[in-house]
Amino acid sequence: MLKLEGSWVWDFWFADDGEAFHIFYLHAPTSLGDEERRHRAARIGHAISDDLVSWTPVADLVLTPGETGAFDETATWTGSVVRGDDGLWRMFYTGSRFLDAEPSVANIESVGVAVSEDLVTWTKAASAVSVADARWYETWGTSEWKEEAWRDPWVFKDAESGGWHMLVTARANHGALDDRGVIGHAFSTDLETWEARPPLSAPGAGFAHLEVPQVARVDGQWVLLFSSTADSMTAALAADYPGAGTWAAPIVDPTLPYDLSSARPITTDALYSGRLVQRRGGTWAFLAFENVRTDGVFTSSISDPFEVTVVDGRPTPATRAAVR
Repeated sequence: MLKLEGSWVWDFWFADDGEAFHIFYLHAPTSLGDEERRHRAARIGHAISDDLVSWTPVADLVLTPGETGAFDETATWTGSVVRGDDGLWRMFYTGSRFLDAEPSVANIESVGVAVSEDLVTWTKAASAVSVADARWYETWGTSEWKEEAWRDPWVFKDAESGGWHMLVTARANHGALDDRGVIGHAFSTDLETWEARPPLSAPGAGFAHLEVPQVARVDGQWVLLFSSTADSMTAALAADYPGAGTWAAPIVDPTLPYDLSSARPITTDALYSGRLVQRRGGTWAFLAFENVRTDGVFTSSISDPFEVTVVDGRPTPATRAAVR
């Protein structure tokens, strides 16, 4: 388990350099008092492990927010890490720019990138590399929604074309306000220049947003993971799946449109922002942000790994287990 004294810890993502597992995670000080304030204060930390259970801290502050007016001037949020064909590591992350003082949550989200040779020292690009495209996606001021959603980038290589796909938490520019959540999509041939494309899922699936998307091929089955709780669904879907947290949907191909009608929760909201990570031997484990309250106080940490079994085409966390 990854837990920090005096800090909340929540969303996270991995990189594997062949010798150690690297985890990058969001954290903010509990001295803020109200856990809802953590989003403005979110920073990215870094730790390493050889078993996904015991973690050694590397850095508390991987990236700093940008200057006033920058796309990431307020906070650096959830992302993913890939290694390019040039051997360099790239962290695609969410930059957040809040528009008003607290308690407003109005913000504009964009995707930035930082580059590293060693997963330790990172150099940020000066500007965002991907933003919401109004041709397909809701942008700030076009609805009453609280934010311009373009966050949680998950980047993966297309084995056939050699290009790169980016999935993001986004919202369509049409439909009922609580039913516009989609998996946004962008494409790049070189990890440098990104072209926004239409979403890979359709609005009307019952979600206001689908957070921290991930695709993986588990036991021969492609699967989409995302997270959504009852307060970010339509009333009808929330009634069907009260207390849902992390979801999974079998998909045919990660580069083709996704049918979310087969999505089902695989955890309660006590295990949110779940991620799959592959062991060196090829099997998979599942970790999540432990979104719980202890004696009425919000506490948060990153769970120990769960063993994964595939049920009805969906990876389902079973028993906790070490992953050596």
